[in-house]
Amino acid sequence: MKYSQLADVYRKLESTTKRLQKTAIIAELLKKTPAAELETLVLLLEGKIFPNWDASESGVAAKLILKAIIAASGESRERAEHEWKKTGDLGKAAENLLGKRKQHTLFSRELTVEKVMANLRKLPGMEGSGSVERKTQLIAELLTSATPAEAKYVVKTVLSELRVGVGEGSLRDAIVWANFGKQAGISLEDGEEVSIGNREEYTKAASAVQGAYDLTNDFGVVAETAATKGIRGLQAISLKIGTPIKVMLAIKADTIKEGIETVGVPAEAEFKYDGFRVQIHKDAKGGITLFTRRLEDVTKQFPEVVAMVKTHVKGDSFILDSEAVGYERKSGKYLAFQSISQRIKRKYGIEKLAEEIPVEVNVFDVLCYKGESCLHKPFSERRKIVERIVRGEEKKIVSARHIISSSEKEIGDFYKKSLKAGNEGIMLKKLDAPYKPGARVGYMVKLKPVMETLDLAIVGAEWGEGKRSSWLSSYAVACQDDDGNLLEVGRVSTGLKEKDEEGLSFAGMTRLLEPLIASEKGKEVSVKPKLVIEVDYEEIQKSPTYASGYALRFPRVKGLREDKGIDEISTLSMVEGFYKKQK
Repeated sequence: MKYSQLADVYRKLESTTKRLQKTAIIAELLKKTPAAELETLVLLLEGKIFPNWDASESGVAAKLILKAIIAASGESRERAEHEWKKTGDLGKAAENLLGKRKQHTLFSRELTVEKVMANLRKLPGMEGSGSVERKTQLIAELLTSATPAEAKYVVKTVLSELRVGVGEGSLRDAIVWANFGKQAGISLEDGEEVSIGNREEYTKAASAVQGAYDLTNDFGVVAETAATKGIRGLQAISLKIGTPIKVMLAIKADTIKEGIETVGVPAEAEFKYDGFRVQIHKDAKGGITLFTRRLEDVTKQFPEVVAMVKTHVKGDSFILDSEAVGYERKSGKYLAFQSISQRIKRKYGIEKLAEEIPVEVNVFDVLCYKGESCLHKPFSERRKIVERIVRGEEKKIVSARHIISSSEKEIGDFYKKSLKAGNEGIMLKKLDAPYKPGARVGYMVKLKPVMETLDLAIVGAEWGEGKRSSWLSSYAVACQDDDGNLLEVGRVSTGLKEKDEEGLSFAGMTRLLEPLIASEKGKEVSVKPKLVIEVDYEEIQKSPTYASGYALRFPRVKGLREDKGIDEISTLSMVEGFYKKQK
């Protein structure tokens, strides 16, 4: 497919804020795309180079892309930097600079979707001497052949800044409309309302598409399967050990009574640990892989966990859901998440850090056992499997501590016991519920004694003044709407330290943010939305200043959430819910 066709779709998507219109635009594109090209096309529609479960990154900073723009446009560095600062958007700067190019070179050729993806996928593997020049050449090759509009979208894709409103909901529905719209009698009336002639067919198709995505985390695979094998093909997709799935999430309850009313009685109450989610995969050959909730492979960072699983969990193959929580080696007391978060990204000195900050793995669910999916089994059965196969050893690997009860008082006593042990609170779980990947459903709720914090993406910052002039602070933070669009909810910098040795510092945050800078305008910078921070606050207020319609009063950085991806940040509906509850 010609890249110009995709660029035209990007433009159409940018021109409307209406979700149904976006869905119709995407569905029409999917219909026209050959099945063999759907995986690539869908990834680029999402602004991605690799599927969610693939941690590969382009490793390309804005200044490297600026070099590629200069090479492709023939403009001077001074002129290119001026355009970047004037627009505050490197994609727009590329469009403007290449628009002044008098003619394409003899070596340029019409871009295709496949060519763009092929060049971009080579970027992560380029390291060492000369890698900057090779990366620059690969991007410049694309820009040389691109029209000005195409260049804008290529740059935004490399920078992970393509925001055209293609969220999970729009993509899921577009795949349904494109492949099963006729059977379901789907039509869009005046671009405003969708009509469904056969509700039963629509529900079956939508369920098959969502179910396949839950198990693959890859809409490209889902789109191709839907186009070539239909509903039966989608339903035949199964869990694959070694490919992580999104974990099931909990909703918040304010009281034990509210929690019990949500999940029913009897209910299981579990300790809620302040650690990070670990999905443990063991294949038939004995290979063990560990994934975080953002689908990152952290097997190398936690060698002791791999050893624990080998010696303490029975079974040839399985997928377990668990929480790894840090503890003090001397006292055995559990530590807050921030104490162990540094282990998630660590590449060197792993064994030393494992000795300094040990973890206990608390297993609470099983998704697959002996090659059979357990997702549709009731939780009570899944929990019995966990109890049967995990040979627990304190401060190594155990089944999460729990009770089953219908008594509000008994659950309340258990709640107090969890808090006394240094945990966040408790989870309440519905005994007959299936496992629903990636969803916040009423199958489990969490109870914590403090106001719920927000996990927000940093989308901008500001260079400081005086002794802080070399530091980025005043971080612009954003939540997400149902389509994955980022909406600012304020600025925050309180909570950081002056010195690295004191904890999360301004200098440390600056080191993390500088490679993500996408544009600068005076002291203001915009950054690629990759860094997630946990923020607490005194109050949520309505505000016309920010795109979300809300602002945080006295926000404070609680810490980094290196275990969470951008697609897992707090949603606008959460912010709205917390706002209403505080009133």
